[in-house]
Amino acid sequence: MASGTTPAKEVPKKGTLRIAAAALAASSIENYDFFIYGTAAALVFPDLFFPGHSPLAGALLSFSTFAVGFVARPLGAVIFGHLGDVHGRKRSLVMVLLTMGIGTTLIGVLPTYDAIGPAAPLLLVLLRLVQGIALGGQTGGVILLALESAPSDRRGFFSSFALAGGPAGILVGNLAFLIADLVTTSESFDAWGWRLPFLASVVLLGLTIYIQLRIEETHAFKRLQRAAEAGPAKRPKPPAGRSPVLEALSRYPRKIVLIGGAYVGINVTYYLFMTFAVAYGTNEDILDMPKSRILLGVLLGAGVQLVLLPVAGALSDRIGRKTMLTAGSLMLTVWAFAFWPLLNTESPIVIVFAFVVGLGLMHTTMYAPQGAFFAETFPTATRYSAMSLSIQVASVVGGALAPLIATSLYAWTGSWASIAVYMAGVCLVTLVSVLLLPETYRDDIEDPVTADQDLGPGPGPDEAGTVSTA
Repeated sequence: MASGTTPAKEVPKKGTLRIAAAALAASSIENYDFFIYGTAAALVFPDLFFPGHSPLAGALLSFSTFAVGFVARPLGAVIFGHLGDVHGRKRSLVMVLLTMGIGTTLIGVLPTYDAIGPAAPLLLVLLRLVQGIALGGQTGGVILLALESAPSDRRGFFSSFALAGGPAGILVGNLAFLIADLVTTSESFDAWGWRLPFLASVVLLGLTIYIQLRIEETHAFKRLQRAAEAGPAKRPKPPAGRSPVLEALSRYPRKIVLIGGAYVGINVTYYLFMTFAVAYGTNEDILDMPKSRILLGVLLGAGVQLVLLPVAGALSDRIGRKTMLTAGSLMLTVWAFAFWPLLNTESPIVIVFAFVVGLGLMHTTMYAPQGAFFAETFPTATRYSAMSLSIQVASVVGGALAPLIATSLYAWTGSWASIAVYMAGVCLVTLVSVLLLPETYRDDIEDPVTADQDLGPGPGPDEAGTVSTA
């Protein structure tokens, strides 16, 4: 450890908890903003922005705009990854929050097709792109904010707070739509009630100011800066003028591909639970259930996940990230063939059970350790860029297309079985990718040059889990 450095394990508990809470709040609101679009895409956007089509065709068009946000996420990973690796995690996260807040609020005031014609869906796509760019930088930012300031033996636990923003955002977002649906008539909900959840994102401005004024830069990035100031011989930064993204791609292509593969199953199953299941349950061409029935299942499943994430994260600190990810992917591979038949019962109790077990228990098992596992795989100098690029490119072929693929599969086969096969298949992709990666939960992630020797094809020194010294 370099002289004058304060190890993460010596950070006061109060300060670490404050950072974890800020990461949770930032992630929650960002995910709330991004995912309420998915709920609106399932419930109201087909009629408001794509009128004149059958319910199933309208859903396909609506989910296509939902996918656009994912296509923009790699761009956000490059932009904010560069900013985070060069200028700091905090500065990047502040810019991310401002970008998302502006984009989401503008969706809340966007005129519909009846008001401005074809310009409405075009503007909707543009604002969805803004959301995607923001979320592309958010994931890495909030995880590193928590993980790089956590004690070395509790990184899984504290990084889980950043990940808890996913279910927390879904929980609040679906609750907002559930309340709006209950307190408005069907006509008023379609006219203006759906806008309220989008307008509520203005609270991001307050959180942005708090993070800027009260949260310090992470310990790992501070150490990186000190190493850079020590002179060229110790400087772990990329060559002058070279992007951290290009540096990561040249040094760790194998790891980036495998981390992306590990993320695919987590990402696809998440969006099948959170977004496609809503359309599957409410679309009049499929089950045509009341909105409140399916939203309640999502709500309770996300609630259980929110509670269990810190528990699962702490467990990964004891038994390892790979053990958790392997167990979760195997369980969901099997559960895929039970979940959709359970929804077909249309029983409120059975539907809640399906979401609590599938999302709350099984998905949490592989969701909780992912942030720590992915971040620990790369060194400080390129961690933000490499991690963000890995998961955001994977999200394009994963979550971006998940609702669209699932809807197309059902339209083609008329059966839930094709969706179950798709769901199980992506879980197996995650399983294989995880098994090909080294375990990381005992690695020293504060070493600015850890893994920098992995330059050639095939495994480098760090691929076997060896940690180099500064």
